[in-house]
Amino acid sequence: MAATKREIERKYEPEKPNEPDRPDAGLLPDLTGAGPVAAVVAEGVAVLDAVYYDTPDERLSGAGLTLRRRTGGTDAGWHLKLPVAPDVRDEIQAPLSDTVPPDLAGLVRSRVRDRELRPLVRLRSERTVSHLLDAGGTLLAEVSVDAVRAERLTGVGGTARWTEIEVELADGGDPALLDKVEKRLRKAGLRRSAAPSKLSRALAETAPPGRPRAGGEPAPVTAGDNVLAHLRAQRDALVALDPAVRRDAEDSVHRMRVTTRRLRGALRSYGKVLDRTVTDPLGAELKWLGGELGLDRDQEVLTERLTADLDALPAELVTGPVRARLRTWSRERRTGSRRRLLAVLDGHRYLRLLDALDALLADPPLRPAAAGDPAEVLARAVRKDFAKLSTGLGQALALPPGTDRDLALHQARKQAKRTRYVAEAAA
Repeated sequence: MAATKREIERKYEPEKPNEPDRPDAGLLPDLTGAGPVAAVVAEGVAVLDAVYYDTPDERLSGAGLTLRRRTGGTDAGWHLKLPVAPDVRDEIQAPLSDTVPPDLAGLVRSRVRDRELRPLVRLRSERTVSHLLDAGGTLLAEVSVDAVRAERLTGVGGTARWTEIEVELADGGDPALLDKVEKRLRKAGLRRSAAPSKLSRALAETAPPGRPRAGGEPAPVTAGDNVLAHLRAQRDALVALDPAVRRDAEDSVHRMRVTTRRLRGALRSYGKVLDRTVTDPLGAELKWLGGELGLDRDQEVLTERLTADLDALPAELVTGPVRARLRTWSRERRTGSRRRLLAVLDGHRYLRLLDALDALLADPPLRPAAAGDPAEVLARAVRKDFAKLSTGLGQALALPPGTDRDLALHQARKQAKRTRYVAEAAA
């Protein structure tokens, strides 16, 4: 897997939009004394040339992802940036090559699917770099002033120019420093950039004339609107979790598996809103995906339980290298389940499932109840599932202790999850 770096940065621009480009540090005030900043050291000028890739319908940029091939500077290569939180992104780097590296292509496959990645925009920047150091000479942050020239590479598009200031926190730095630096920048007539990235600004300013702007989804009004909004949110979560699962991020497999359950639960429980003759095949595919995710998750849980049981044993009952054997067994088993899971995520069946979710949301099979009041229609579905839970739990508790009772309680537990998911959608 390519190298990953957590990037915490903020972008600024001059308050006066017509201020001419200045590729030097003249826009910057003196930042000495901003919090722990004891010195500002000029690091020179770098010329950067980056080509950003996307699908023809701009699926990556629409989701806030950027994929670029850049030369110049200290980190030339391929960069994929995944949003984490405001001002925070994970940058995954790979060496220079003529085509998109397979590792990076895999991380965007849930969005790109079978579509071709093409050069979209070219950004050439003249970057003036300064380092902010503390009294001991430790790097706190890097500040750059970029004079940017953007050129759209697809269709009929234009060019654009602007100046931008970036403040990027050093690895392990204190985010509070960014607030202190920002106060100085605001006093000097700089403001936070309205665009979250250079690419988003380039796309906006080089768009062909007359191209419509993307709008948000309308606010939910009917029961159908609410159910579709919930399904859309879960579809988005499923797609967003795909790269985290591929990178083996903590708890990502479990969260992706829960998302498939939420989708299945909504399709099943809101059968009065969406026609189940259409949605049931999709629910079956979601069940298949959840099962594939479960292989990796079950291995995690089993290892945790065996380790906990081993820790609880008296030392005199643990004979030989039991812990080492457990680690070896777990590692070997998980390597196999991980390999299988990655093959599933790269497979045709999974990608067609994502396409089917998109198609359902684009042309939903609405039933008459979809036009009803959500407070009535959705509450009725919750009460129906709760009644099933109450009946099943009562029957399970009435059984004598033993295997039958355990199985019945397990079924009641699964029904409790379904009831919780349908209630979450209603809320």
